[in-house]
Amino acid sequence: MDLTEKLGKSFVITTELGPVKGALAADSLEKAKGYLPLDGINVHDCPMGNLRINSIAMSALVQQHLKVTAIPHFTCRDRSLLGTQADLLGAHALGIRNLLVTTGDPPKHGPYPSKAVYDYNTFELIELIKKMNRGLDYNDREFGGQTEFTVSCTAMPTARDLDHEIERMARKVKAGADFFQTQVVYDAGRTLKFLEKAKALKKPILIGLMPLKSVKMARFVSENVQGIDVPEEIIDKMENEGASGIDIICDFLTKVHPFIDGIHIMAMGDILGTNKIIEFMHSLGK
Repeated sequence: MDLTEKLGKSFVITTELGPVKGALAADSLEKAKGYLPLDGINVHDCPMGNLRINSIAMSALVQQHLKVTAIPHFTCRDRSLLGTQADLLGAHALGIRNLLVTTGDPPKHGPYPSKAVYDYNTFELIELIKKMNRGLDYNDREFGGQTEFTVSCTAMPTARDLDHEIERMARKVKAGADFFQTQVVYDAGRTLKFLEKAKALKKPILIGLMPLKSVKMARFVSENVQGIDVPEEIIDKMENEGASGIDIICDFLTKVHPFIDGIHIMAMGDILGTNKIIEFMHSLGK
């Protein structure tokens, strides 16, 4: 049973490939062989405006060499409307069937004087992909054949205005989103509150997890990364009780696992840590 077949029916576990250094794709593929069985591997699309191998090409290599469903991130940032449609046809020809649609970090965060394109927004991109699934281009003209993409989108359980976040998710569903992968969360109570509101959308939701490496990292991401909120009680457990980032994740999962459709582990290429979380989920019967 592949990822698409499991969504909403069985518990799903995905992770991220981690940074690929320049042209050293083979090194990343070899390292990724160390993961325990997964349902999917995400591949970033030049995060924070930094140079990375094309996410579609790398995803095709992941599927070819690792025999795991790849989910390339596909941003609004870099492609014209024409280029987007060409890339989508190319991705489909290479066997890609899952995409994570996102706006994309502005180029100003990166080291290059690049100009963002943004010919469309996230909602319009989802609609375009779903139109191509019907064999139609942007102008509603048949292009020959049709694509078969499943579209995932992001969600933020820690949004200050949760009702507004649910409304945005509903707009993505209306546009054609098939499932969601959330931003990182650590607060079980807020997660359950989010899930209670989001269940009306009737779409699978994978909860984002990121093992914290240190108290310093916990404070940094909580203070500087939009959408990530590390409760002070968790920082206290790490600082005064010696709890590790994996311990924090496992405690969180104990509280929420009966209510979620799956998890998306963002461990920045930490295969050992990712595998520990996978093993813990299996111990919970997932």
